[in-house]
Amino acid sequence: MENAEALLIGGRSGVGKSTVALEVSARLRAAGVRHALIEGDLMGHVHPAPAGDPHRTGIVERNLTAVWANYAELGCTRLIYTNTLSVMPETGPVFQRAMGAGVRIVRVLLTASAGTARARLMERERGSELADGLRSSLRKGPLLDERAPAGTVRVVTDGRSVVDVAHDVVAAVGWAP
Repeated sequence: MENAEALLIGGRSGVGKSTVALEVSARLRAAGVRHALIEGDLMGHVHPAPAGDPHRTGIVERNLTAVWANYAELGCTRLIYTNTLSVMPETGPVFQRAMGAGVRIVRVLLTASAGTARARLMERERGSELADGLRSSLRKGPLLDERAPAGTVRVVTDGRSVVDVAHDVVAAVGWAP
């Protein structure tokens, strides 16, 4: 779709991606800005992984393409997309294929200290996912810091309200008056 725009919100587990994305959506809704929100983690939530696609990249792209086509049919040109690694350089082609070659991509990396992320995960997770979430957060936080491409907007979430963080994210993407 021509003029499509994607706000990619990434960050380690426990940084607040989903919470911030919902607040960004609320702000955009209040301003009358047409948009869609996709939780990227759910686009590849299938077991077992498709044959030949252990990281589920192919199924995520197919699902993103299909869901975006439905939103575009409704007139949406703006997408808020959350996923831990969505800000990485290799995601650009996925969004270009799913949303159109001219898609404008804004990458926002939410950051938090390991301690803050751990505390949030311990509040949120129940059951067997906690240990995996803690390990993932410790591993991916430094990876994201090192590999997020130039131009990625970094927004600190430690000690800040979701309203303040969402304000910074909306300002970075430039979608609201």
